[in-house]
Amino acid sequence: MKSIQTFQVFPDIPEPLSFIETLSRNLWWSWNQNAIELFRRINPRVWEVSGRNPIVFATLIPQERFEELANDDSYLAHLNHVRRRFENRVLNQVDSESPWDQQELIAYFSMEFGIHETLPLFAGGLGILAGDHLKAASGMKIPLVGVGLLYREGYFRQYLDKDGWQQEAYPETDLYHLPLSKQKDRKGNDLVIHLTGIGRDIHAQVWKIRIGRIPLILLDTNLPDNPPEIRDITARLYSGEQHIRLAQEVLLGIGGLRALEALNMHPTVCHLNEGHCTFVGIERLRQVMEQQDISLDMAREVVPRTTVFTTHTPVAAGHDEFPPSMVKPYLEPFVEPFKMTADQLVAMGQADGAAPESPFSMFILGLRTAQYINGVSKLHGQVARHMWSHIWPTRSDDETPITHVTNGVHIPSVLAPEIKLLFERHLGPQWNMGSTIPENADRIDDVFDEELWQAHEMCRSRLIRTVRELMYRQYSRRNAPLNIMRAVESVMDQDTLTIAFARRFATYKRAHLLFQDPDRLEAIINSKDRPVQFVFAGKAHPKDNEGKGIIRSLVDFGRRTNLRHRFIFLEDYDMHIARFLVQGADVWLNTPRRPMEACGTSGMKAALNGVLNMSILDGWWCEGYSPERGWRIGNGEEYNDHNYQDTVESQALYNIIENEVAPLYYDRPHGGTPTEWLKMMKASMKMAMAHFCSLRMISEYEERFYLPASRRFEELVAKGGAEAQELSAQHHRYLEKWHKIQLSAPQRSHKGPFRVNQAFEVTTVVQTGDLKPEELNVELYYGKMRHLDRIDDPRVKMMHVKEIRSPGVYLYGCELPCSDSGRYGFTVRVTPNADAWIRFRPELLTWA
Repeated sequence: MKSIQTFQVFPDIPEPLSFIETLSRNLWWSWNQNAIELFRRINPRVWEVSGRNPIVFATLIPQERFEELANDDSYLAHLNHVRRRFENRVLNQVDSESPWDQQELIAYFSMEFGIHETLPLFAGGLGILAGDHLKAASGMKIPLVGVGLLYREGYFRQYLDKDGWQQEAYPETDLYHLPLSKQKDRKGNDLVIHLTGIGRDIHAQVWKIRIGRIPLILLDTNLPDNPPEIRDITARLYSGEQHIRLAQEVLLGIGGLRALEALNMHPTVCHLNEGHCTFVGIERLRQVMEQQDISLDMAREVVPRTTVFTTHTPVAAGHDEFPPSMVKPYLEPFVEPFKMTADQLVAMGQADGAAPESPFSMFILGLRTAQYINGVSKLHGQVARHMWSHIWPTRSDDETPITHVTNGVHIPSVLAPEIKLLFERHLGPQWNMGSTIPENADRIDDVFDEELWQAHEMCRSRLIRTVRELMYRQYSRRNAPLNIMRAVESVMDQDTLTIAFARRFATYKRAHLLFQDPDRLEAIINSKDRPVQFVFAGKAHPKDNEGKGIIRSLVDFGRRTNLRHRFIFLEDYDMHIARFLVQGADVWLNTPRRPMEACGTSGMKAALNGVLNMSILDGWWCEGYSPERGWRIGNGEEYNDHNYQDTVESQALYNIIENEVAPLYYDRPHGGTPTEWLKMMKASMKMAMAHFCSLRMISEYEERFYLPASRRFEELVAKGGAEAQELSAQHHRYLEKWHKIQLSAPQRSHKGPFRVNQAFEVTTVVQTGDLKPEELNVELYYGKMRHLDRIDDPRVKMMHVKEIRSPGVYLYGCELPCSDSGRYGFTVRVTPNADAWIRFRPELLTWA
């Protein structure tokens, strides 16, 4: 059929209810319980049928119902209460205490954003974290804009065949069911950005969606002007085809920044959420050169100092790499403005000294264009420093310039309604500000045990009811016999200890750890006095047959006649199912192979709801664990023999459930509440609110990265980029002259041995070449020796010129204090006396 013209009909909302339309167009409603209830009370059943999507929901409501509500004083009072809160928290732009100036802007790039299940632009934890980042930025009034891609099929929907093998479906999203708005150019036409592709140019429509105060800009290549291969770029999240994956990352980085430029948004800071986004660095160099009228060398001093790069992947193989021949066509448009060859541009994503045919690494590109680099937990920061230390081969792992900001979760998005009511009563109206008000966590102790337990039991009841509904749908789709359909309607028991395991079924997450001894597990589940029931959910990557095999073995185990009611796998895990699990389970189980879990925010969400964590000491749990808050499986050991590790840790897991978790849960003095369990629930909730709240996370990014970087941008581009020019000259001077620096072996004034509180002098002769002493830091590097040739936990002390031996030759010295007993080592080195970006250049470090 040709010449089809489309139009859309919306409900005729009466004027007293007009705010409903405003609210439905901003996803702020999705984390505000009163706003959700405003929709739900119109028709609770239809609200669920609509998939909790206000735009779809409104089309399913008869006009008569709207007319009725327009004259309902109770409903209008509710609506006006939500409207006032929306205006105060979203529309009110006045904030006299804000540290931000009007021209400052942070652009946050991510391949996925998990805001709500109605916006299917996410696959897992990285996307949910990105969504929480935007929500927290809205709550803290940080001037931030999100940038991503608009996938018409998103991530796959999961269902299992009759044998328990995962199948995937990719239903197309109806964009008109989302609160999207097409962006326009200055002439009022649809805003479309253009960039060079392979063979054909890429055209992408620019859309916007509001997340509270924060705009989220999305790019869409599904345009009639694009050929099918270009339209497919934004078809599916994380395409398995390498050339499409590369095109997605080019579109996100280069295209995303061009979309902001077309919208007259000029970020002073760019934040790259994982290596998928790092083409931003190349496009930003071009834009800074053009907008500030400065040279490439000057722009290369500005861009890294104003870029934040967050990595989530603790496995080297998980970082994207592409053949240089595949990358070059996308970089060729930068050859002329940069006055560089295509090979030189490709080298920005290759390790120093690598062969020209070496893979182009998105992570290395990020390292070359960002000064602020961080992992997402303390342990992950250590893992990342070790994993990438080869980029700085002359430094120890501890000095690799990668830090960490531990993730946090957005409290209002994950907290159960019953817990919210308790918090409003006992913590006050600002409970949703979490970690920004320290006394919030302390007041959790004021919640009565009976109230907390009653709230938790209601959450568990809702989980069980939801599990039964979902199981009924699963088996209906498979045309299960009548006796099975009746059986699934009564799965799980309200009074049984409930353990949940829900996450991506990657092999390193080890869902199979629970099945190392099936007979013992079966005995635990069917214990006469202390029974246990399990709920599992999660997806395996479409190409991960090993992960799919784990799901099938789990389903097979749960089909045993005596386990059917207490061992459940839920299909198509998403944010909606996740909420029921983190709110209604008793224990949250996590069994990754340490140290491969970067963070694991689902455990934080469970803890906020009083669900106790039982986990390997990996990711965030290394920071969150203490015996009064939950359980650790093992003591943080790392094994080379994985089979042995699985055997040891599975036995530890069974022992914890049998000897600690179940006895504590079923200990009900005088038939009342589980007193000791409730103490642990409160301790867990306090810990999560105080230390693992997204407001704490976003405040840390703001104070450590965003504000310093944004101020540096203004300083570096002021006066025609005068300071950037000085830094460029300084940088080049170091690179040209550094090779002439030489140090003699350090000498000490006494041979020793020494006693605690004694000291001795260390000296070295330094040949500075053409550099001056004031341009250099000569450092004494010392610490305890636990290995033959390595100093652990090193300390650095500045050395000073003692005498001038001859032109360019100086004697440096300082005292080395003996503060503690033990075996120590020391040496000396020279680094640039410059800021962090120059000081940590790999080639600018000379050891004795």
